[in-house]
Amino acid sequence: MGASWSGDFVLAFGTASDYAGVFRGASDNRGVLFELQHVTYSRSGKLVLRGLDARLPVGASSIVGPSGSGKSTLLRLLNRLADPDEGTVVYEGKDVCDRDPLELRREVSLVPQLPALIDGSVHDNVAYGPRLAGHSFDARSCLELAGLDPAFEDRDAAKLSVGEQQRVMLARALALDPRVLLLDEPTSALDQAARDAVESTLRGLREQTSISIVVVTHDMEQARRLADYVVRIESGRVTAQGGASEVLDQEVERAIATAEDAT
Repeated sequence: MGASWSGDFVLAFGTASDYAGVFRGASDNRGVLFELQHVTYSRSGKLVLRGLDARLPVGASSIVGPSGSGKSTLLRLLNRLADPDEGTVVYEGKDVCDRDPLELRREVSLVPQLPALIDGSVHDNVAYGPRLAGHSFDARSCLELAGLDPAFEDRDAAKLSVGEQQRVMLARALALDPRVLLLDEPTSALDQAARDAVESTLRGLREQTSISIVVVTHDMEQARRLADYVVRIESGRVTAQGGASEVLDQEVERAIATAEDAT
């Protein structure tokens, strides 16, 4: 099966639709998780997304493309941190604009590119979201799922490394008991060792929970390591989407052809 180009949706779930979860048991949101239908979005008069059509299945997906292509904007549309100028964003069969934004963001939680912790302990940070929402939570379990020793709970968040802070951000998102995690370039500010640790944590989440993840990255090999399904965008439009191997192998072939044409 070849890679799917814009307008031709080939869903390649593989293991992506079958996770055993510790949060809600077996996932009940099968099939297409998100669908973007003819989505257009502009910022300060500049068109960022242009009549974009895409689907993201349950499981592990990645949005890839060059800097400035609209990847992070697309991610923000999925939990109403931004709303499209035109078109529709559908989550589990329903227009996200029909959902309360705060309720949606607890269920579809975004972990930003750079850590943004509050002053205080690691526990204070993990507790921040659940306390606002009035939810119970287990900070130590969330830290462990995020790849941190539960003993970190009482440490000063400001004294952690950037990699540790990023995993506290992940634990804070997990404390909301989300069904979906949106991760915006989660390792872009990290060295290789910290990047490898965060990637290992994300793979562990896939094995241990029923949470779906959507990762934005400019690193094609990271997308290959983390995702089963890939959407590639460029200049605000989808250029390819489908099974990760098909899409990413096609990217390699295109790069080789471009290099050969240049010689």
